[in-house]
Amino acid sequence: MARDQLQVLNALDVAKTQLYHFTTIVIAGMGFFTDAYDLFSISLVAKLLGRLYYTKPGAPKPGVLPPSISSSVTGVALVGTLIGQLFFGWLGDKMGRKKVYGLTLIIMIICAVASGFSFGHTPKGVMASLCFFRFWLGFGIGGDYPLSATIMAEYANKKTRGAFIAAVFAMQGMGILFSGIISLVVSTAFDRKYPTPTYEQNPGLSTPPEADYVWRIVLMFGALPAALTFYWRMKMPETARYTALIAKNAKQAAADMGRVLNVDLEAEEEKVEKISKGKSNNFGLFSREFLRRHGLHLFGTTSTWFLLDIAFYSQNLFQKDVLSAIGWIPPAKTMNGIHEVFRIAKAQTLIALCSTVPGYWFTVAFIDIMGRFAIQLMGFFFMTVFMFAVAIPYDHWKTHHLGFVMMYALTFFFANFGPNATTFVVPAEIFPARLRSTCHGISAAAGKAGAIIGAYGFLYAAQNQDKAKTDAGYPPGIGIKNALIILGCINALGMICTFAVPESKGKSLEEASQETFGDDDDEPEGV
Repeated sequence: MARDQLQVLNALDVAKTQLYHFTTIVIAGMGFFTDAYDLFSISLVAKLLGRLYYTKPGAPKPGVLPPSISSSVTGVALVGTLIGQLFFGWLGDKMGRKKVYGLTLIIMIICAVASGFSFGHTPKGVMASLCFFRFWLGFGIGGDYPLSATIMAEYANKKTRGAFIAAVFAMQGMGILFSGIISLVVSTAFDRKYPTPTYEQNPGLSTPPEADYVWRIVLMFGALPAALTFYWRMKMPETARYTALIAKNAKQAAADMGRVLNVDLEAEEEKVEKISKGKSNNFGLFSREFLRRHGLHLFGTTSTWFLLDIAFYSQNLFQKDVLSAIGWIPPAKTMNGIHEVFRIAKAQTLIALCSTVPGYWFTVAFIDIMGRFAIQLMGFFFMTVFMFAVAIPYDHWKTHHLGFVMMYALTFFFANFGPNATTFVVPAEIFPARLRSTCHGISAAAGKAGAIIGAYGFLYAAQNQDKAKTDAGYPPGIGIKNALIILGCINALGMICTFAVPESKGKSLEEASQETFGDDDDEPEGV
């Protein structure tokens, strides 16, 4: 039988949308804004790092980061994020969402600033210290995934909960956009202050010593939005679901939410005690009962996020083809070092405006109308269609640039108006409160494992089969066309795995996670 809902939790579920909802979106969302800024800003300055530290005198082209260094500088943060998602997800269920939330932000602020102070007497020394700080930056970022989603889910009402969680995640798009804008501003200022010839005209003068400040300023700026939210994160009360259902402090939960909602709430200590003793509220993550109730759900959330991120992070495979085809990024030797940062940042900003950001906000608008399942299934379907549309006639698109760009934009529009958002939302809704942050962290870590494969495994796999035509330092691969066909198949597999994910639209968290069911209720819900 279904248990009676606690008054404090019911009050949150039926509350009208009000100021505290938007305050929570901003506080949690600015964390994601910072996360995206820090993770994506490195791609804007990677070319400059190559020019500064790996240009060889007399070379016909400016220096680039060697494959191993490039993979380390950009990938080490993803590894740190994966570990942080698992660790802080678990810690959020043990210590409380609020306590851990502040810790992750401190780590992000310190490491974002430290990244800009990366030191060393040799190029390897600078890159090693940069990798060290970016690993720990990723570690802090990883904690923000399960904690932001869980906090927003536990504060939201059930009618618009999906939109609120998706709005938090949508701030990732704004962070990507902001990283481009900051890079544009900084590179423009330095290019005007220190005008230099192109690499073709004068290789030695094309990258002035002052350019070393450009990448440092861009990376350090990621600490600012995080620092601005720290005070408000510390002022937020712990979520009622953690306080009542995990800490078992009914009086504190009622007092905290009473202040938030401006209503008087009964503590209901006896009901909390009764709920905590029930068999269905005491099984662990590695128990048979969890496997029976949520094993299929955890498989669904981990597999879909894993498969989605392989495809999503592999966009680097053909981003350079898109940008070069439409003339947004000319050959490196025709630019100086600082102007190259400007051109790359301009391209990323335009992509964010036209494709990335709109997709996120379409999800916010429609997730509580269409439901999580429908949006995720639709997103994977169209990603599959457009990925195959790019891959199969790949040689045709080399001479039809407009169609190529449209296919590219639509693929990632439907990633964001689709599984990139829903894989973040659903794990925060369908698992019990005492395991919610942990299971979200596991799901997110599976996604980051996919991101590492997509960003780096496929970068090697997509190299030309002819050794003479591979990028500098890379071995021959299977070719970009074959790599894209494989990615289309991965998207199709994600569509199939979506059927293991239950629909949580319009349900309370306790209904969606089956915490309202008595010990005799059976069979987990699925789609």
